[in-house]
Amino acid sequence: MDSATKAAATDQAVADATLDGAASAVSGPVLATLRKRADFLRAASARRQGMPGFLLQARRRHQDEAGQAIRVGFTCSKKLGNAVTRNRAKRRLRALARAVMPQTAQPGWDYVLVGRPGVTVERGFAEMRADLDAALARVHGQRGERS
Repeated sequence: MDSATKAAATDQAVADATLDGAASAVSGPVLATLRKRADFLRAASARRQGMPGFLLQARRRHQDEAGQAIRVGFTCSKKLGNAVTRNRAKRRLRALARAVMPQTAQPGWDYVLVGRPGVTVERGFAEMRADLDAALARVHGQRGERS
């Protein structure tokens, strides 16, 4: 399978997952996007779970912070490649979050998905979906809350 055919198949899988995730997000908790640098920095200093396709950073918001929505941020550095590659990686991470987070993530938490060079764009969407399920389970596992 050449790279163009592989890319087209991957993009189709992402589009299919986006449609499935959009339908399930309507009935589940509200997903909001992190936009402020301070929110990204707070998430970076909390729990981390590395997976083959991405890094998940997560933190529980304090009671005095507004809302119980699930807030998700996405970041891809220049290590991933040029702008086209970074944008494709972010699109895949957004589709992944829409497909998995409404069912698995917990309200009142901030999550940041960080792309990894090469792998975020090339890894199969089904594998990344399983990775995100596993990462969320580990983040919300039996470990104690960090101060």
